[in-house]
Amino acid sequence: MEDMEKEIFEEAGNPKADSGFGEEVPKEEKKPEAAKEQKKSKAKVKELEAALEAEKAKTAEAEDKYLRLAAEYENFRKRSKAEREGIYAEACADAIKELLPVFDNLERATQYTAPDKVCEGVEIILKGLPDVFAKMKITVYGKAGEQFDPNIHNAVMHIEDEAYGENEIVDVFQQGYMLGDKVVRYAMVRVAN
Repeated sequence: MEDMEKEIFEEAGNPKADSGFGEEVPKEEKKPEAAKEQKKSKAKVKELEAALEAEKAKTAEAEDKYLRLAAEYENFRKRSKAEREGIYAEACADAIKELLPVFDNLERATQYTAPDKVCEGVEIILKGLPDVFAKMKITVYGKAGEQFDPNIHNAVMHIEDEAYGENEIVDVFQQGYMLGDKVVRYAMVRVAN
């Protein structure tokens, strides 16, 4: 009996023991497969960790680009605001500079006591105003005989007269002024038919 126990014990310790069905089951072969799986898993984990680090780096780079772009936009906004304010101030100064000679001439005209000299001085000043307006790119419009355009004219009176065409301007009470395409003041007119 002891021999039998000894034999069973030796068979149990033998890596290749008979399973009782005529085939041998290798016990040690399961361990290398598990080791291979474990190596594959570790390799996959390392690969995923590397991918995660790469994505973290990309995210940090994108966040940095976003923050730089946001800062750049804020600087652009502040710079644009300052430029707009500067342009407005320059435009006002340029307009005043162009009008100052007219003002000076009007002051000189008030020094005359003779009515005919004052009238002559005012006429000279009025003749010089179109040049000032041209420098400022202001155009004057609204003359009798033009076609009425509600976009640039203000009809304050209307008459029925067959001597005039339809929507023809008969009288101009105030001339209109435009700066480029922008109406500064609408022409006040009387329109026929």
